[in-house]
Amino acid sequence: MPIHFPPPQREARDPAKRRRFATELLGRLWPQQRADLRGRVVVAILFLICAKLINVSVPYLYKRAVDLLDIAKNDNHAPLLAVLGLVLAYGMARVGAQAFGEARDAVFAKVAQAAIRDLALDVFNHMHALSLRFHLERQTGGLSRVIERGTKGIQFVLQFMTFNIVPTIFEIFLVGGILWVLYGWEFTAITVGAIAGYIAFTLLFTEWRTKYRREMNDEDQRANTRAVDSLLNYETVKYFTNEAHEARRFDEALSRYEQAAVKSQVTLSALNLGQGFIIAIGLIGVMALAAKGVRDGAMTLGDFVMVNTYLIQLYLPLNFLGFAYREIKQGLVDMEAMFNLLDVPAEVQDAPDAMPLAPGPGAVEFDAVDFAYDPRRPILQSVSFRIAPGRKLAVVGASGAGKSTLSRLLFRFYDITGGSIRVDGQDIRSVTQLSLRQAIGIVPQDTVLFNDTIAYNIAYGRPEASEAEMREAARMAQLEPLIERLPDGYQTMVGERGLKLSGGEKQRVAIARALLKRPRVMLFDEATSALDTHTEREIQQALGNAAQGVTTLVIAHRLSTVVDADEIVVLEAGRVAERGRHETLLALDGLYARLWRRQLEAAEAEQRLVASTV
Repeated sequence: MPIHFPPPQREARDPAKRRRFATELLGRLWPQQRADLRGRVVVAILFLICAKLINVSVPYLYKRAVDLLDIAKNDNHAPLLAVLGLVLAYGMARVGAQAFGEARDAVFAKVAQAAIRDLALDVFNHMHALSLRFHLERQTGGLSRVIERGTKGIQFVLQFMTFNIVPTIFEIFLVGGILWVLYGWEFTAITVGAIAGYIAFTLLFTEWRTKYRREMNDEDQRANTRAVDSLLNYETVKYFTNEAHEARRFDEALSRYEQAAVKSQVTLSALNLGQGFIIAIGLIGVMALAAKGVRDGAMTLGDFVMVNTYLIQLYLPLNFLGFAYREIKQGLVDMEAMFNLLDVPAEVQDAPDAMPLAPGPGAVEFDAVDFAYDPRRPILQSVSFRIAPGRKLAVVGASGAGKSTLSRLLFRFYDITGGSIRVDGQDIRSVTQLSLRQAIGIVPQDTVLFNDTIAYNIAYGRPEASEAEMREAARMAQLEPLIERLPDGYQTMVGERGLKLSGGEKQRVAIARALLKRPRVMLFDEATSALDTHTEREIQQALGNAAQGVTTLVIAHRLSTVVDADEIVVLEAGRVAERGRHETLLALDGLYARLWRRQLEAAEAEQRLVASTV
């Protein structure tokens, strides 16, 4: 069954999934194999405690200074040095609290970034482990957005939980205890009540407005997917002069994003206003109690200032707490989307007892192979053939006969539904995928190159190869004439997907890359079908160099490229219709002979057309 990518912005309501988030984060914040990172966590916690303890002492020092100044107003003998000392201590306490906070951030930064890096690498590796089916169905723009937002979500959750939520809760308890001990439970009750109201309002209102943020992210992802898809198909857009059509589609997505973003901002403003109103009520209540205490002589002017300072000091992070909660909540939603990627199972997996492919000469055998992408539509039925070591076998047939599926099955991008495929007598399902693919080289029909240099793309076949080996592979692939014409030689950039090179030049790079890999089996998957006749003849010699002494499977559309094969297998509707050498199949006057005559007539017609235009 096809693997469908789950909606990226579904909210994480499953308790089991939330527990998994917590476990994943805690495990990465306290990694078992990294004592240095665990030590940093401990030091960061100590710095956090020191910062908050110093921070709650600041209002008390301020109170003492105010009380001494109040005394000095009526007593010229008041100790001025004591006042200056308190002012100095007040300033140093503020600097000290900030210094410990910054030290905490600096120490913990490596822990957070290591966790993000570790998870991002896990997702990247998992993406490569997923089946070809998943990657054929995915949307590149949307997927990149999910991964980008997921890693940022982790950063937000780690940052706000560690540096904002937990420290603020710790400070609330400290301040509440101090107010209770010094001034009575009424001060603590009003303070805690205001905070509880603030948190309740924030949670409920944020829950309600999350749908607008989710809608905004959905539209952002949709717009990004359309933009990336359009840019990847740049030439097609130009061919059909559909720039205006693409701009209109993109603008429609941006318009929906604009509407969702406006709703999100309006509700955010309403949330901020409500939070400010609740804070103001709490502040008024506590300050009214403090003013009454000063009037009754139970509190000094310094006490009045201290209570006000505590509340302002406490409400400042509370203002940020609303933003932190929203970011944490959105971070969890974004994290869920990325964790959903990790939940997508790998369709093709190594067997528990899989061993590396044993050394051998490269014999390949398809034994009664059945396969279907969809059970309702069989692609291959009882396909059998054997390629002896060092020999060349070609598979031909009309479009849709199942030829290219053979290459995907040999590389084990999909598992067969019946029969077996063996390399040197070993069933490929019993060996590791890594060792199997290391033993096979391929020159595909559609060669996709990395946006890097020619040298990098050739060396990709075996990155550890020396420069001399890379150049030798290029020579055998007949790339030297091209290299000599280029001002930057091997350091020439090939462009996105190799668009700066012609089809024949890209094929030569692909041949050189396959040669450098030194495989025991070489696979040519319609390697010249997209080339003109002249270029095809030039590439054939390079392909011949690549096939020397190597077991070769050629999947071909043009029969002229396989006349020298040791055996030709003709597929029709997923079954082996004919087999034999070129001359034998022509003598049979069957399907192969009809295909041959049809292509011969097409080639002659092409030559007549070229001659008439000269």
